[in-house]
Order: sequence, then C-alpha cells, then structure tokens
Amino acid sequence: MAATSLLSRLLILPPPAPAAAAAASLRQRRPAAALSLSSRGRRPRLAAQAVAPAAAQEEKGGLPAAEAERLAEFLREDLPHLFDDVGVDRSAYDDRVRFRDPITRHDTIDGYLFNIRLLKLLFRPDFYLHHVEQTGPYEITTRWTMVMKFVLLPWKPELVFTGLSIMGVNPQNLKFCSHVDIWDSIQNNEYFSFEGLGDVFKQLRIYKTPDIETPKYLILKRTANYEIRSYPPFLIVEAKGDKLTGSSGFNNVTGYIFGKNASSEKIAMTTPVFTQASDDKLSDVSIQIVLPMNKDLDSLPAPNTEAVNLRKVEGGIAAVKKFSGRPKEEIVIQKEKELRSQLLKDGLKPQHGCLLARYNDPRTQSFIMVKKIRKMHG
Repeated sequence: MAATSLLSRLLILPPPAPAAAAAASLRQRRPAAALSLSSRGRRPRLAAQAVAPAAAQEEKGGLPAAEAERLAEFLREDLPHLFDDVGVDRSAYDDRVRFRDPITRHDTIDGYLFNIRLLKLLFRPDFYLHHVEQTGPYEITTRWTMVMKFVLLPWKPELVFTGLSIMGVNPQNLKFCSHVDIWDSIQNNEYFSFEGLGDVFKQLRIYKTPDIETPKYLILKRTANYEIRSYPPFLIVEAKGDKLTGSSGFNNVTGYIFGKNASSEKIAMTTPVFTQASDDKLSDVSIQIVLPMNKDLDSLPAPNTEAVNLRKVEGGIAAVKKFSGRPKEEIVIQKEKELRSQLLKDGLKPQHGCLLARYNDPRTQSFIMVKKIRKMHG
C-alpha cells in the first residue's frame, strides 16, 4: 500500500462481537444523535419517537397531553416532506410564523416557505428526522440531520448539518408560531452568526473522494470536533496487521480480492483501507478491506490461506474524527486520545480500540473512529 499524504478519520472499535449480540446491543442503545442532550432514558430509535404524555404541562397551563401528542405526530409525518414534492402543510403554521437559524430569518409563512423552496432549488436536501419531544409548555423540539449537495458548483460539494428545531406553539390557535434551528457544529447560534456562515463555507471546499464503493453511513450528529455516525452492517476481508499505520497483511487482503481465492474470482476494490486495533493499548491490529455491498458470506469464495479471514461487521454507532496529513503512528495515537477526550467531555463513553481509515488518493480524507458509544452514568 503506497504511502501517500492524505486526510484521515479514526474509528474507535470494540473487539468483534457475535452477530446476534451486536444487533441486540445496537437496538438497546439510544441514538447517538441525542446522546449528549439528556440523561433521561428513552427507547432508542433512529426514526422519530413518540412524545410521552405531558400531563404535568396541563397543570402549568401548557398544551393538553392530547394536543401535544397530536402536534408531535403531525411533525413526525409532515417534516420528512420538507423537500419533496408533497411539501409541508402550511395550514399548521401561523401566518406570522417566526423562523430563525444562524444565517437565515423570516417572519411570515410566505418567507418560511420561500426559504424551503430556495434550499430545495440550490441544495437538493435530504432530511432525516430522528426524534420529537415536548420540551416546554408550548414548545416541541425535534432532532434531525440534513444532507445537502450544492449543485451550482462544478464539484457539487456535500454539506451536512445536524441539530435541533425548537417549534413554538401559539396558545390561541395551537398552530406553530416559531421555528428556531440550533446547529450542533457551532457555538453561536444567534442570527446573524459569522461562525455559522464560516461553517457553510468550510463545507464548500473542493474535496475529492474516490469514485468507487465505500461503506454507507448516516451522520447523526456533526460537531466542530467529531461526527456521530450510524453504519449498517458490511463485510470485510482481513488479515493480521502490525500497527495502525502499518501495511503488514495488506498483500494478503488485496491478494484475496485480486483472485487469490478458492474460485480465482476477482472482486471489485472498495475504499477505504481499514486498520483496526481491538485493545486499549492499540497493539492487537488487523488490516481490512470492505467487500462490495452486493456480496454475502455464502456467495464469497473461500480464502486460499489461513492468514485471511472473511467477517461480517455488524455496524452500529461510531464517533469519527477527520485529520489532515500523512497518518504517522504517533499522530494517529494523538488523534485517538483527542477524540476520546472530546467524547468524555461531552458525556459519552467509547469502548476500547479504534479504527483508522486510509485512502491511497492524497486528495481524500481518511479518518479515525470510535464505535459503540454509550452515555456515561452520572
């Protein structure tokens, strides 16, 4: 594997778990997008969740429980249509609805809907709703991810925003009268935020990714320092490695996909190349290549050597830190420590081990990741 100057991401992973146990563990864990928001227990779900009855709010003069549930259910059904041909139902909003995000503001329903149409025209957004909850007497808050591609630039950069939308309810007509967005990636969310504008421009940079298959994921939370991602299961071919930034074992795994297997089948190359450390000392290392998504373990040819192993990675929730430059061992270890420190500071507890993802293309970012994060107690 040629040494190249590249950007890197680091994934901190636990030792491989049995498939059933890994799947059960993921189902029992809260969505990472909401991990740092509250210590209240909730059933984990990546889709929007139901709001618990707000009987206490009735006593304080807030929304009756039935109205809170009705509005929450409306948002769960309506918001996924923000940018499709169906669109949002304007009848649920006040004519003088107040919209604010760090770089945009409107004070009428027409301005609100114009902003949605403009985003749809320029960015072709995909909107993912994760959670809905009553957070005040006349307030419902949602958590979401929005992925946008700026189609006017030749390289069509992808922009990702995650955050909260605080929806105020007019007590007189029970329509939404305000919508305030808070981005996870910045500190100053007050309009007009130059930090927010800088976050937009930062994501417009020219960024090259290899035009070959790579594992899919959804960013659940994007902060200034790291991302929380959800990965579906995928297959890997792996061999014993020597260190995180080493290349020992690389010829074994590439040999398998280039035809050195029981049926001499050549398998399409994917990116990135992973090196995984399964212990807290980062010494038990394997090198891995992700196999194409259209493959399954039953259809793959057997390896020709015991040095190569085929395995299903169950996916799950991971934290990711990107960094630039040649990924030397001491740099990767330092980045791993920084990522752990940032997660612990935010109340998250990563498991032992990590994973470094590298690309041969020097224009492409690599990354370091921490997997199966859970909320710290206390």
